[in-house]
Amino acid sequence: MGILDKARTLESRIARALSRAAEDAVGSDAREPLEIAHAIVDVIDRQVQSGSRGTRLFPFNRVAVAVLAASRESRARLEALFAAQPSLRDRVVDRLRSAGCDVIDLQIAVAYVGRAGRSWDNPAFHVAFDRVAPTAAAAAPVHSTPARLEVTVLRGVAERRTYSFATSRIDLGRGVEVRDSRHRLLRTNHVVFVEGEAAVNQTVSRRHAHITEDPSGDHRLHDDRSEHGTGIVRGGRTIPVPAGSRGVRLRSGDEIALGEARVRIRIEEGVRLTS
Repeated sequence: MGILDKARTLESRIARALSRAAEDAVGSDAREPLEIAHAIVDVIDRQVQSGSRGTRLFPFNRVAVAVLAASRESRARLEALFAAQPSLRDRVVDRLRSAGCDVIDLQIAVAYVGRAGRSWDNPAFHVAFDRVAPTAAAAAPVHSTPARLEVTVLRGVAERRTYSFATSRIDLGRGVEVRDSRHRLLRTNHVVFVEGEAAVNQTVSRRHAHITEDPSGDHRLHDDRSEHGTGIVRGGRTIPVPAGSRGVRLRSGDEIALGEARVRIRIEEGVRLTS
């Protein structure tokens, strides 16, 4: 090979390296942290397997996630989302439990890297799975099944008449996805009032309210600065839920007013179990 050919080969290699670096940087910024979080949860969910007698199993208890963060800014945004409530682990556990899996001792480790690996299936992240046997000296864990919350739509038109959840956070609003002016995904609603339906639905904000379950097991309703307000109807009177407050505790049988729309909740308490 002549000197000119060697020079051209070297230039080609450099060009490919620069192109890959540029693609990595663009790929990191092209997707919002929430979209990346949803994609990671989807990848983990695809590992769920069918067990005997109709059961569902997640065969791993260790998950390692490597996320591309091409700049300090992108890393800060990713870290803020993954650590906030619900955390990345919360999102994964909620999805697995919704799929019918019994999730015990699941550990998720997140690492941020400046360059995507060659073996990555997704340019923004990579997920590796493992199963570690518990030590013989470990005490039998005590855990509880999560409380299940059922939401029934009484007034307004939603995608479903009744919803059932076993999750630490439930978002209520109009439309499935909420995006900002730059079309970046802000959140996805769990209880979805349909766009363009009855006038009642127009009183439901896109980010209207959300329900959380605190460590004590209580469910609390929070208003997300909705335009037409949020309240709890209990015993013939309405309890207002101020925006920006720590929320108002819910009771099974309460009705929630979202503007002019109305839903009723029923709470089935979890059960403590010992393995």
